[in-house]
Amino acid sequence: MPNTPPPDFASLSLAEIARLAEEHRLPPVESWNPSHCGDSDMRIARDGTWFHQGSPISRPAMVRLFSTILRREPDGRYVLVTPVEKLDIAVEDAPFVAVELKVEGEGESMRLAFRLNTGDSVLAGREHPLRIEAREDGPHPYLMVRKGLEALVARTVYYELAQLALTQEGTPPGVWSQGTFFPLEPGE
Repeated sequence: MPNTPPPDFASLSLAEIARLAEEHRLPPVESWNPSHCGDSDMRIARDGTWFHQGSPISRPAMVRLFSTILRREPDGRYVLVTPVEKLDIAVEDAPFVAVELKVEGEGESMRLAFRLNTGDSVLAGREHPLRIEAREDGPHPYLMVRKGLEALVARTVYYELAQLALTQEGTPPGVWSQGTFFPLEPGE
């Protein structure tokens, strides 16, 4: 249920996190194709704060609800979509922010779970890869959340990943999750 507060991430095992992520049912936004209706007058800031008409949305349950109807269009635009309307929403960087990391295992057996600013959990792996984008102001790490929607990995979480990478052997430095290796350097 989108309106149910998420459980305390730190107290969950990775098995519980995986189960919760699997149970999290999302509306079938990919199958909804209403006519474009205009602008939502909403914006998602780089830090993950959602705004409506210039004011922050202060109710976490509302942000979680809106996040479930968010979709990325083939042309790169972000929209909020229901069966009857489609509204543009401005996104400054990524629509989600990965704010907490939980690690289980070591080396190739390692599993990495991330808590998003919306309370959702994502297990990094083949379907949810990590990538690093090089920019003038330094590396920007991202985690695929779902169908073209990514989470910017918060700087503190990126530092945790970098620390993990330093404990691993091999070049380039990186981390494993669910049998997939993710280099922690910008891709080509």
